Amino acid sequence: MLKFIIENNEKYQPGLSIDCVIFGFHDNQLKVLLIKVPHNERWSLPGGFIPIDQDIDTAAVTILNERTGVEGVFLRQFATFGKIKRNDNHFGNEVLEYLNISPEKGKWLTQRFVTIGYYALVDFLKILPTRRNEGQIIEWIDHKEVPELILDHKEILDKALNTLRIELNLMPIGYNLLPEKFTIPELQKLYETILDKKLDRRNFLRKITNIGILTKLDEKKNNVAHKAPNLYSFDKEKYEEVLKNGLNQGW
Repeated sequence: MLKFIIENNEKYQPGLSIDCVIFGFHDNQLKVLLIKVPHNERWSLPGGFIPIDQDIDTAAVTILNERTGVEGVFLRQFATFGKIKRNDNHFGNEVLEYLNISPEKGKWLTQRFVTIGYYALVDFLKILPTRRNEGQIIEWIDHKEVPELILDHKEILDKALNTLRIELNLMPIGYNLLPEKFTIPELQKLYETILDKKLDRRNFLRKITNIGILTKLDEKKNNVAHKAPNLYSFDKEKYEEVLKNGLNQGW
């Protein structure tokens, strides 16, 4: 893919790229989707260069799909990264030789480029990444066990996680991450996992109830060791209204 881009670089915006941070949540785990290519021992975020005939939001979707096969994910732009030497020596002679790219053509790749960050939070069991290039590895990795990343991708990842936590105070989450019916402790665990901190049970119940997006069902959770907790569901209409208008409380 990279060799194709270099050989057809007139079709891509010079000096500009996109990197995607895809967080996956399931069963109280928060993971991030990472890839590794044969010519580099370090992992990276899925990313690539922007076709000149696409706007950047469309390009982000295209790049994510081309690198991982993932589609149907809503990506949010969160930051731009452009330190002067962010990609110095990343595409050195060894990489150009591996890709069989001449130094002259490789100049397009070795120039400074700025990257635009996008992120998404999904249920990783509903997302099926597929290898797009021979020798490429794609894996969900625990966000606390991320190995060494290329370039400034650790900075990009950390910024995305911080943005996710900030936006958790501005909008509700959970609609696409929990079963149709769930308990308050399950919803609280989702928030605690993402925020990486414990929340007071009574305060959480009060705050989440005051938002007005939950419907208490006339059912209790089965097959539990202790007293069966009540089941809830999201009121989709109210949920989308709060998404549109935002929250005015923090966690």
